[in-house]
Amino acid sequence: MRAIRQHEFGPAEVLRCEEVPDPHPGAGQVRIAVAAAGVHVIDTVIRQGVTGGPFPLPELPMTPGREVAGVVDEIGDGVAAEWLGRAVVAHLGQASGGYAEFAVREVEAVQVLPEGTDPTAAVAMIGTGRTAMSILRTARPSADDVVLVTSAAGGIGSLAVQHARNVGATVVGAAGGPTKVGKVRELGADLAVDYTEDGWADRVREELDRPVSLVLDGAGGAYGRAAFDLLGAGGRIVLYGRELGEHRFTSDDLLARALTASVALGPNLLKVPGGMRALEDEALAALADGSLKPLVGDPFPLSRAAAAHEALENRQTYGKVVLVPEGR
Repeated sequence: MRAIRQHEFGPAEVLRCEEVPDPHPGAGQVRIAVAAAGVHVIDTVIRQGVTGGPFPLPELPMTPGREVAGVVDEIGDGVAAEWLGRAVVAHLGQASGGYAEFAVREVEAVQVLPEGTDPTAAVAMIGTGRTAMSILRTARPSADDVVLVTSAAGGIGSLAVQHARNVGATVVGAAGGPTKVGKVRELGADLAVDYTEDGWADRVREELDRPVSLVLDGAGGAYGRAAFDLLGAGGRIVLYGRELGEHRFTSDDLLARALTASVALGPNLLKVPGGMRALEDEALAALADGSLKPLVGDPFPLSRAAAAHEALENRQTYGKVVLVPEGR
């Protein structure tokens, strides 16, 4: 089979498409003929060999990839025959071989998909979707809220915009550049703004008839601070994303307006009743009933995984980044 292989840590070009032996499932496992593989920001961190993060570095060489959707085409000992031919999606764990034409996973970790489910949408919901569910449980937006979502055209942000809209909140989506802002507007945000433009926060103040009460911030840095400054007294901010360490406010800032700050990921993600499976179930149910439709960018061919990483790192993507094996 063709797979992306990484023989050293470094920039995106260390990802190479190679021919490797086909994997076969062991006892209690299934093999998935991959129709779509998710690309996650964590993949780029692991690829660089960054230490000190939440995940140990894998041994090299390895095939990256955490999320796959496709059809079960081979089963291991002890797996019921009815699994053959099922459309499924699975989270594989960290750096566990998703960037490939075939992937293997324990059957109890595999989710069956309703007939006709788009595999790229399923891949978006099994990883990014379950994370979004955890963030939204922490944030608990309601119809009384004015919600500001940063990185609103990203995989998580786009789901947050839809959920906040669904519960009746007034929703402001902030993203970078006209294309992304257009996507946010299509998601149903009441106001979509470009936070790379000067004065974007002033525009939000002018357009709203009351202060922001909830910020969902995956951007951090100057964008996160500007969003924080839009909160009215008693408001709350929920932090997530790769820029967590760059939120520029202090406990004094919180005290001045009686604000509340929460971190949605890390230990909080692991404390969810029912664990990750419950979050997956919730995300996939929202996909099935149409209440949430993940924003998925134009897929990259599997062989262009390096280009997908570069685009993600350079903030040139929107929604979920997905790889599709050629010919599928």
